[in-house]
Amino acid sequence: MRGNPFDEIEEMLDRVSKQVESGMTSGGLQVPGSVPADVVDTGEEYLVTADLPGYDTDDIELTLSEGTLRLEADREEESEASVDGRFLRRERTRTSASRRIRLPEPVEEDEVSAGFENGVLTVRLPKVTGTETSKEIDIE
Repeated sequence: MRGNPFDEIEEMLDRVSKQVESGMTSGGLQVPGSVPADVVDTGEEYLVTADLPGYDTDDIELTLSEGTLRLEADREEESEASVDGRFLRRERTRTSASRRIRLPEPVEEDEVSAGFENGVLTVRLPKVTGTETSKEIDIE
């Protein structure tokens, strides 16, 4: 008996996402609808800077879950031109962009902060401090 086929699809999508993400970090693979971002390790924190020109703060959703920063932006544009109340042209478009960034180390989720100015989103993710890679175990 086979497992849920949706599990296989989800695993495949995760693999593709990881391949795309690694391609972007290694040399400029740009996927349509993907947000261009820089990730800097300052030693004490990760600093993520992403370009979102034309978006407002209310258009952007930012979440952190299981070591992955997820950024989604969605906006609706409206352009109208009319003469004497009769439309000559009316166009509406919906634009969306997204990006998932897997962080290599745990971060202090309660201390994450974000700012948005002039179309640039900046996210500060302080690293978890004071954790040791090994723990001594007492033998009784």
